[in-house]
Amino acid sequence: MKLLFSCSLLLFITAARPCGSAATRKLRGISSSYKRFYRERRSFLCIDGSRVIPFEQVNDDYCDCEDGSDEPGTSACPRGRFYCTNLGFRPHYIPSSRVNDGICDCCDASDEYNSHARCQNSCWNLGQRERAYVEGQMRTLDEGLQLKQQLIEEGVLLWREKQAQLRELQQVAEDLQIKLEEHRRRKQEAEQTLKALEAGDTRVRGQNSSESTFRLLDSNKDGSLSVEELQEKLVWVQEEELLLSEEEAVALMGGGRQMDLPMFQHSLWDVLNTENRVKIRGIVDAEDPHLKAADTAAEREASSLKKVEEAYDTINMEISDLRTKLAIDYGPDWEFLFLNSQCYQLNVYEYTYNLCPFNQVTQKSTAGTEVSLGRWGMWAGTPKNPYSQMVYENGEPCWQGGSRSTTVTLTCGTETALCGVKEPSKCQYIIDFQTPVACQPVLKQRGVHSEL
Repeated sequence: MKLLFSCSLLLFITAARPCGSAATRKLRGISSSYKRFYRERRSFLCIDGSRVIPFEQVNDDYCDCEDGSDEPGTSACPRGRFYCTNLGFRPHYIPSSRVNDGICDCCDASDEYNSHARCQNSCWNLGQRERAYVEGQMRTLDEGLQLKQQLIEEGVLLWREKQAQLRELQQVAEDLQIKLEEHRRRKQEAEQTLKALEAGDTRVRGQNSSESTFRLLDSNKDGSLSVEELQEKLVWVQEEELLLSEEEAVALMGGGRQMDLPMFQHSLWDVLNTENRVKIRGIVDAEDPHLKAADTAAEREASSLKKVEEAYDTINMEISDLRTKLAIDYGPDWEFLFLNSQCYQLNVYEYTYNLCPFNQVTQKSTAGTEVSLGRWGMWAGTPKNPYSQMVYENGEPCWQGGSRSTTVTLTCGTETALCGVKEPSKCQYIIDFQTPVACQPVLKQRGVHSEL
């Protein structure tokens, strides 16, 4: 009787174990959204609809469906996927080829249910770290958005200041334009007066000009003019200035070879005063106060004009520079405007990288050699976030050909600073630039199971 009871109990246990074992086996590696396909029935339809098989063949370690849907919990199908539930952390799929391969891929160890590997369930610890990271990111985002709002307000004020500055500079330029025309007119009048004096115009020079001109022509200061002195100081004016010949000089002296002051005043002085065909070569009489005053006035007007021209050119350069800056896209709320005229540095090994937003990127070695890695080009972010990347191009030539260029990736942060520099390919650089104005109002969290 005892032996019969033991045999019956053993038979019951032996018969019952496959049923429980089969149910567990068939549900392993399936996500909750796919469980409806695996309700136990007489047959199983492959999820791709390609074939119907007996339900007993699900998870039997033999691949019957082309899409591998009959073997979610084994490694039989090359296209199969195993679902890691990973309670407390992020669920995910792994290739079914990794099931029972002796390596723990799922943090809940569900992929190694029938192998020698001793996997520990680490999902809760991973989930804690993940949640702490996300919470930190959210705190950074909240603080960054607050700082961004402040920078937006500052950007609007700064934009208005720049516009007012431009209007002021334009008004100054208009005023300088009027002054410029006035100074040009005055300089021209002063030069004309000086030229008239140098040409011997008595209407300008006054009564004593004949004596001053005589002294100017009398090179040896002997009180008389010679043929040689006239040849030295006078010229014929036709299409160009021509030197006097000896015969012409004698003719101007009335046929003689010497001329004193009275003779000069009654003959040659009238020729110089009334005719334009003979003039004194461009020599200013240092002793003539009229000439000295005219010469000083001409120099003063030329100097004044030069100063006004320099001021006008400087103002126009400032206007051009300001217009160029205001033409840049600083974001819909001018939030990136504060970056203009700023520079940020980062030391990486033997190099110092310098980013001046909307201007240029440079690299300086410890030896002091500085290389341009590109000048401001454009925004190059995604359609949803066009202000997430900057491109700086046309830097110094690379030894392999082409020119250096840099892509600056903007990320959300509570401070504005360079965080990293990479050179994934020769002379092509990527800079990680952190700033509050890169923070976006929506940050999607990665799914993390908080339940146990």
